[in-house]
Amino acid sequence: MFSKQIVKKLNKVKTPYYYYDLAMLRETLGIIRRESDKYGFIIHYAVKANANPRILEIISSYGFGADCVSGNEIIRAIETGFDPKMIAFAGVGKTDEEINIALNKKIFSINVESLPEYEVVNSLAGKKNLSACVALRINPNVEAFTHKYITTGIEETKFGINMWDLESVVDNPDRFGNTKITGLHFHIGSQIRRMTAFKALCSRINEIQLWFESRNIYPEHINVGGGLGIDYENPGMLPDFEEFFSIFNELLDLRKDQKVHFELGRSVVGQVGNLLTRVLYVKNGAETRFIIVDAGMTDLIRPALYQAYHQIDNLTSDGKKQKYNVVGPICESADSFGKFIDLPETRRGDLIAIRSAGAYGEVMISGYNLKNPPGTVFSDDI
Repeated sequence: MFSKQIVKKLNKVKTPYYYYDLAMLRETLGIIRRESDKYGFIIHYAVKANANPRILEIISSYGFGADCVSGNEIIRAIETGFDPKMIAFAGVGKTDEEINIALNKKIFSINVESLPEYEVVNSLAGKKNLSACVALRINPNVEAFTHKYITTGIEETKFGINMWDLESVVDNPDRFGNTKITGLHFHIGSQIRRMTAFKALCSRINEIQLWFESRNIYPEHINVGGGLGIDYENPGMLPDFEEFFSIFNELLDLRKDQKVHFELGRSVVGQVGNLLTRVLYVKNGAETRFIIVDAGMTDLIRPALYQAYHQIDNLTSDGKKQKYNVVGPICESADSFGKFIDLPETRRGDLIAIRSAGAYGEVMISGYNLKNPPGTVFSDDI
């Protein structure tokens, strides 16, 4: 990704900035298209992972749908080429305004996450004389083996409807007469690397399908969510999409004409982006050398929020390796990208790459300390 020629060009750009390898993005999308088409699976890109308009335009050009979690994401998705009939709308706290956006745009599905929300969707649809297509997001109570902040499919989370609440939904159809249950939605977490978690999800979905069949309810689609992780220790390495999709093809018991939908985000864009930052100072502490760079937790919050690992490379030094703590300029001790990192001898002005930052990087920037947001550079532009 970072040849000497590319580094020479990138070194002239004002830091910090996100650098996106669009050739890798297109390669990733091509693989996903090929592997999902084997089984007739339908892909919705999770806009929350990266909402950069140019990224979205490229993804939509491959014919994928969108998974949105806000009204503004629905609008952004449509503006960047996604078909409203391919947009699913999830989220535990949809406002009336956002639900009305979804209804007005006639999107594919509103993924309902609680009984109170279902009542509001039904009421707002009734005011418009519409029959809203909804998918019930159900907690399958499956462990995702990931960070507690991004585990979403167990009973004690804010996400989804628990099984014991479903009877009051399906046994009282007149209560929700302005909606149509077209699907079942599941999402057990993010950055999942153990394929056994997806196998367990399939087993649980099969059980839940039987529960609905016993009540003569036959959903048109099953949305299994996303969550497929990436290898942060090997920048540029793509997930095994072939194995991932084959698990669902092999283990899901589908009904006639039933479609399977996915909501992939991190696995699509995670390896595509890198945060480029410049060394401001190298400071010697009592026992530690600190590299202070011009990017901070305002530009990439994952290490501070999740204690997440990102590989860090010095692109402009080939000196002897030393151990450093790489930190940012924000007035918080949590503003650290990595501790005891082996890097070539580093000096003021060196260009540092924080790798695998294409997902939940740019989209989560903040204005804390009134820092300017990072720039954006695309591989096609250099």
